Amino acid sequence: MKIKTGLGIDVHRLEPGLDFWLGGIKLQHDKGCVAHSDGDVLIHAICDALLGAAGLDDIGTYFPDTDPAYKGIDSKILLKKVVEMLERKCFSVGNIDCVICLQRPKIKMRTLEMRECLAEIIGIDVDDLTIKATTTEQLGFEGREEGVSAYATVLLIKL
Repeated sequence: MKIKTGLGIDVHRLEPGLDFWLGGIKLQHDKGCVAHSDGDVLIHAICDALLGAAGLDDIGTYFPDTDPAYKGIDSKILLKKVVEMLERKCFSVGNIDCVICLQRPKIKMRTLEMRECLAEIIGIDVDDLTIKATTTEQLGFEGREEGVSAYATVLLIKL
């Protein structure tokens, strides 16, 4: 059995009047992510971590922001496509651990919903996917509520 790890990071600017998607669910917030897709930083970080662990290129290679086909796309669709790429390479997901950095909104009460949504798409048990959130104590762009960042680590198992 061969195991591989991956790390993914994504950052998006926040602006008023846009929808705020995080972990596959829409959150109530007065700002949303500026992006070519729906701007779900958590899914994007997970995709990059999965792709990297499998020895594949980054998310922008497969779903470029210059391609009109991905304009406004639901990031859950991108995640499903990444999972299919992994399956073709005979990888299964062991676990995923994530951290989201944002000042507001508080998301603790929504992380289980995010985990359930993402675990179903990935085909893993909800206990194999963790999501934690932290503020940056009002420091940096996250603390000033100018943007949000997400980090994900994954463990893949070669079948």
